[in-house]
Amino acid sequence: MRVRGFTQDDAHIFCTPDQLTDEIVKVLDLVIYILQTFGFNEYDVYLSTRPEKYVGTLENWDAATNALQNALEVKGLEYEIDPGEGVFYGPKIDIKIRDVLGRSWQCSTVQVDFNLPERFDMEYIGEDGKPHRPIMVHRALFGSLERFFGILIEHYAGAFPLWLAPVQVTLLPIADRHHNYAHRIYQELRNANVRVELDTRNEKVGFKIREAEVNKIPYMVIIGDKEVENQTLSVRHKGEGDLGSMTLDEFRDRLLHEIKLKK
Repeated sequence: MRVRGFTQDDAHIFCTPDQLTDEIVKVLDLVIYILQTFGFNEYDVYLSTRPEKYVGTLENWDAATNALQNALEVKGLEYEIDPGEGVFYGPKIDIKIRDVLGRSWQCSTVQVDFNLPERFDMEYIGEDGKPHRPIMVHRALFGSLERFFGILIEHYAGAFPLWLAPVQVTLLPIADRHHNYAHRIYQELRNANVRVELDTRNEKVGFKIREAEVNKIPYMVIIGDKEVENQTLSVRHKGEGDLGSMTLDEFRDRLLHEIKLKK
């Protein structure tokens, strides 16, 4: 997937040589948490080593490569060596996610950089009271944000889990006389930070349900005479079908629990 332009969630960590492995482990923890939270449980890890043209000393390159390897082993991650594919300023870890079709996409990366601390003449005072050069870690958790979310849309085919869905619930009153009750439910769900829409168009409810299913909205709530009289909701789920009658409190609790679990 190619994009016209991209925004990268790039950040830089400055650390001492003895802190390097721990910092890389923390970055890997965050990367894995993010990927798994978004539903990418299959990924391939590559350790890219020194290219032919590079800056820095062989000693520093070896130390940085060892730090990356140690971090991967601490995390118990299987990885492949990608010889000579590091960047000129240091070795790196690349994580390629696999989507629902099994395609591989380059996203997260962790890179060790000797070049910029040297160019900017960065120093810190060590325990020995002398100046030392720090090491810089580049990390991009998503890589290109535009590409990541493009992959995410394809991965779910637009049928996002509830916590990610742009519209989580659509309210479908059957007739005009049901609008007041539907408006109250709408406001209660909005107050609970649920992303809800109210469809008051003069269309048959079957048409509204089909349209909501095409739009892959997770929950549909049908409101008619029975629901108004009993102060309940008739709930449908895009995957589970008709869930029957619920009170507002029951439905709201179900939504918030599912959102919290990121199901």
